[in-house]
Amino acid sequence: MKERIYLFDTTLRDGQQTPGIDFSVEDKIAIADMLDEFGLDYVEGGYPGANPTDTAFFSEKRTSQATFVAFGMTKRAGVSVSNDPGIAGLLQAKSDAICFVAKSWDYHVAVALGCTNEENLECIAESVKAAVGAGKEAIVDCEHFFDGFKANPAYAIACAKTAYESGARWVVLCDTNGGTQPPEVRAIVEAVIASGVPGRCLGIHAHNDTGQAVANSLAAVEAGVRQIQGTLNGIGERCGNANLVTLIPTLALKSAYNTRFETAIDEERLLNLTRFSHAFDELLNRSPDHQMPYVGASAFATKAGIHASALLKDPRTYEHVPPESVGNFRKVMVSDQGGKANFINALKRRGIIVAKDDPKLDLLISIVKEREASGYAYEGADASFELLAHRTLGTIPNFFSIDGFRVMIERRFDSLGRVKIVSEAVVKITIDGQTLMSVADAEGPVNALDLALRKDFGKYQHEIDDLVLADFKVRILNGGTEAITRVLIESTDSDGVRWWTVGVSENIIDASFQALMDSVIYKLMKNRQLAGKIAAE
Repeated sequence: MKERIYLFDTTLRDGQQTPGIDFSVEDKIAIADMLDEFGLDYVEGGYPGANPTDTAFFSEKRTSQATFVAFGMTKRAGVSVSNDPGIAGLLQAKSDAICFVAKSWDYHVAVALGCTNEENLECIAESVKAAVGAGKEAIVDCEHFFDGFKANPAYAIACAKTAYESGARWVVLCDTNGGTQPPEVRAIVEAVIASGVPGRCLGIHAHNDTGQAVANSLAAVEAGVRQIQGTLNGIGERCGNANLVTLIPTLALKSAYNTRFETAIDEERLLNLTRFSHAFDELLNRSPDHQMPYVGASAFATKAGIHASALLKDPRTYEHVPPESVGNFRKVMVSDQGGKANFINALKRRGIIVAKDDPKLDLLISIVKEREASGYAYEGADASFELLAHRTLGTIPNFFSIDGFRVMIERRFDSLGRVKIVSEAVVKITIDGQTLMSVADAEGPVNALDLALRKDFGKYQHEIDDLVLADFKVRILNGGTEAITRVLIESTDSDGVRWWTVGVSENIIDASFQALMDSVIYKLMKNRQLAGKIAAE
């Protein structure tokens, strides 16, 4: 019989420590719903009483399946449980469980708490008993446990045993500084279990400061812990927390773990992992990490000709798991390293069928290689590649033509004597023989150009109203004032589809306009189901 690994999500609490992330109550409700629906065992919502957002969030129970967890400190030394306002707030919160953070490093007990080691143990015990007495599941995060163990193993273990013997369902060993190495994690967990705290009641909370939070979590599982704490996409303070989006498929798909353990995430739920991860990034208004394991856009992508050839013969040659198992898909990208078979497969996956001996295929290959030599990067701009293929093969509709554009930048002073930069763009397009001219101004020239380009698109205007430029990247490819500039634009629409387009020029405005044009044309192609799946993921 397989042992159960419990998944504890702390995105809404520890993940909120990420620089630049500040969840509103509405954000927290939406994320809690996502976590609950996906099937996580525990959802830690924050620290009621610490701020108005978390207090409001805990005014109601926010999960229907997952155990809803409130986080807070153990009681203060010298104050009874009944007279501690922090404990009162935790007990009153509409949660199923309380996760107490407790000092387990004697150095922190003396410096941060200013009490004796014995008083700290009493605080742990009384807090746990209060939670259990209130009908809530008690969890204790032993903060700085691994550093504390290295400094004073007897006291660190005493903290863990006190929590367990007082009734805590879970005693979580925290690598708060994120510097512990996997062999150390394994040895220390084994020592804790040998001291009398059973593995079925132990958890691991790893930070990623050496890039090993996932490895440390798995090492702890190997040593006996049965709860893993982490965050979505590994967000968290400093370098982040253990990434549950990486841990979940590893536990589910790797024989080293799935033959012995099971989680709440079954095969059907795992199929939604990529969508789940990307939806969270969308809520944060940031682009997904293309190289994230399992769910990244590049996780199952290859551009090298030899690799691609082997991949087409048998995907197992360069894939450690089937991409479909986590809701992702295979990408054989085109580049100057690709051979003819690579191109044929790339086109086929986009619904473009071309014969191996078609001279237009040879022309496309030569164009791609020539353009990449001049600075284009089609492996990062699938939409632009698809449009180039359609143009070369003569299968793209003539939606409109650009008669020209002009961008003017003015530096002036306002009435208060402050410098103000204003950009104005003019774009002339022709649609069905009718010439349309649009003018727009903005703070930046590219923004002004984008606004002007999409201001009046005649009969197509309603089709591009939901087009949004999600990201804009500029790279200088060589030095000097005549440098070649590559612009990569990420676009999205109301369907949640994303695509990438590229432009290259000695002029940054021209390079930007190329990418903007491709983005609009791709959107019109997508609306007519003429665009392939790969570029629109």
